[in-house]
Amino acid sequence: MMTLWTVLLFFTVFLNLWTMLNSLSLYPLEKRQGDASRHSVSLLVPLRNEAANVKGLTESLKRLTYDNLEVILLDDHSDDDTYDLLVSCTGNDTRFRIIQGNDLPEGWNGKVHACHQLSEQASGDYLLFLDADARVAPDVIERTMATMEKHGAAMVSGFPRYPNFHFLSHMLVPLQHMIVLLHLPLFVANRTTKPMFTAACGIFLMVEKQAYQAIGGHQSVKGSLVEDVHIARQIKKYGYRMILVNITGSVLSYMYDSSAETWAGFKKNIFTGIGRSTVMAVGLSVFYTAVFLLPAFLAVTVLFGAPVYYLLPYLLTVAFKMYTDVKTGHPLWLSFCLPVAIVLLIAILFASMAVHKRGESYQWKGRSYL
Repeated sequence: MMTLWTVLLFFTVFLNLWTMLNSLSLYPLEKRQGDASRHSVSLLVPLRNEAANVKGLTESLKRLTYDNLEVILLDDHSDDDTYDLLVSCTGNDTRFRIIQGNDLPEGWNGKVHACHQLSEQASGDYLLFLDADARVAPDVIERTMATMEKHGAAMVSGFPRYPNFHFLSHMLVPLQHMIVLLHLPLFVANRTTKPMFTAACGIFLMVEKQAYQAIGGHQSVKGSLVEDVHIARQIKKYGYRMILVNITGSVLSYMYDSSAETWAGFKKNIFTGIGRSTVMAVGLSVFYTAVFLLPAFLAVTVLFGAPVYYLLPYLLTVAFKMYTDVKTGHPLWLSFCLPVAIVLLIAILFASMAVHKRGESYQWKGRSYL
């Protein structure tokens, strides 16, 4: 047991040092610059059955201070009040245009097709793709433009802050930040055009239109369930620079409305996100068990007479998660629940893999995806 404790102590110390060092390469959004509005921007939002989000979304977008802006909202065959609410909530604001999506062609992912249609309607020099559950700070476009110009980037993405109100969302959604800081060497990802070192989040994705068209736009990833990552890889493959930034101070996302929706959303994306690799799924599960669950097991043994210092590896995993949550604006109490979150993550990873292995389809918003 002492040897296990020593090994876990080494790994959990390394975990904290690596995360702190890696986070230094996660760029912040730059301060706005006075001449930022010289480029035109098209803000593009696909919506499917998003009636609950329309009011909050449009109120947020109306507060944007970027002058050279058009906002195009696409209703993707919603069977709720999304379209009518879009019309009533945008009112007489001439920056807004509402379009209705075409039927989904064979071989296309629904969101990808919606984004493709939006891009065809866009006139801006830059395209900013947002999800309907996003809420943004008034100066987010100015700051994003300044960041792109400073770093010579053709594309910027980032993971927002997630206000969560359901158990499963609390456990799983903030792990996205943790996983990026843990697995992606940001010094390499943000300084090279190597596609393998890439992460992106479709909730907030801004790209120079010329680069977007050069890679074939969303049509180049038309069947993807993780189109954000695949678009980012295409950008790098064509030699453009793509960077990941910390947007948690300027963008938040009400990602899932319930625990059931959280489960369905993660099950659709998680196995696909690792390339549908069984080896990767098993390897990650073993790694997470060793690094996050074994320290929790050791901590429990203290209740049965083990030395108090057996708590240290678990407390170091808490410190690791707490550092990530401080950086990304999430509640600190989540850090103590990390073992629970990891068990749920492994369970949903295997549930997602099982759908693929059985040849079944993933279900999301009334559509099926293989």
